[in-house]
Amino acid sequence: MRRIQLSDADCAIAQALDVVGDWWTLLIVRDVARGRHRFDDLQAGLGMSRKVLAERLKMLVDREVLARHAYLAHPPRHEYRLTSTGQALLPVLVALQDFGSTWVLGDGTLSATAPIDSAETHRVRALVGTVLPAMRLPLAGGAAIDPVAATPYTVIYCYPGTGTPGGAGHPPGWAAIPGAVGCSLEACTYRDRLAEFAALGATVHGISTQRSDEQAAFADAERIGFPLLSDAGLEFVAALRLPTFRAAGTDRLKRLTLVIDERRVVRGVLYPIADVAGSVSDALALVSTLAAGSGRLA
Repeated sequence: MRRIQLSDADCAIAQALDVVGDWWTLLIVRDVARGRHRFDDLQAGLGMSRKVLAERLKMLVDREVLARHAYLAHPPRHEYRLTSTGQALLPVLVALQDFGSTWVLGDGTLSATAPIDSAETHRVRALVGTVLPAMRLPLAGGAAIDPVAATPYTVIYCYPGTGTPGGAGHPPGWAAIPGAVGCSLEACTYRDRLAEFAALGATVHGISTQRSDEQAAFADAERIGFPLLSDAGLEFVAALRLPTFRAAGTDRLKRLTLVIDERRVVRGVLYPIADVAGSVSDALALVSTLAAGSGRLA
């Protein structure tokens, strides 16, 4: 039964809630964004009845939030993928996660990091073993690349945002946000130690929610010799449920580092990061340990 009343016909919030206001609906969208595309995987992950899941999936397809794609002809089987409408819901999921982490599980403090014993820290560290879904993130000039490189390991460091040369720089109060300061130092430290990562078979990528043109301006000014990728659409954030904070009207990644192998499996996580420059050494040591354990340094 539709919940919208006649008086709500022009209210965009009420109209949107008619599509995604159900408890299970946003959780389905969350899990599809995380790479769970098949009915059985969704059912197992969510723990909901098959009947309820089938009803919600049909509704989301009918509303063009999800699209069905056949992956088996006999018997017919389908995967569910986010449409452009579904992709537009990712900021809603990120906002809900930020609200829950900050105001429900936290004390309401604006921060670009987290206490070491927090629920957020436990959730992020539990990403080890998670498979990153296939995606492409934009670089400057409109090109897009896979955030996971074709090397044994990819070090992905997530950062809140650098200043832009000749631009307005950081928003007011940036220095007062715990964990926000140090993005330029982090990038330049990775730049200076890039050869050490390459010697271990690791590629370095930086990811933030800044626009790709802002990233390009910074990379040019600081001679950053590795890709800075833009997750302004929050696809990477949503896929791994990464922690964010909101500053100057923009959702920004909290500072953390992931080590991902060539199979797209997260093999290591550094979070929270207290020492920005020291975290580069920590990432290098983590890759070295993984490479030694796999026999790649033998």
